[in-house]
Amino acid sequence: MTLAFTAFLCLLVVTLGYASICAASPFGTCRKCRGFGFQLTQDRKGRLKRGKHCRRCDGHGRRIRVGRRLFNRVHRLHREGSH
Repeated sequence: MTLAFTAFLCLLVVTLGYASICAASPFGTCRKCRGFGFQLTQDRKGRLKRGKHCRRCDGHGRRIRVGRRLFNRVHRLHREGSH
């Protein structure tokens, strides 16, 4: 096998793996609040307490994956274009 063919197979496996993850679990944890839905803050004594509502995930702690967002956009474009 050539190097290009091996690289193509690796890229194909990674792409299909990510597509299957997006199909099985379209939501991932929010990277900003780490899935809590709010930011953790520390008071003066160093104790952790609940902070502000996370704006990125709107307090849900989950975000839609990039691949799923891309799939939704392509699906919507195809659906609207075929009518």
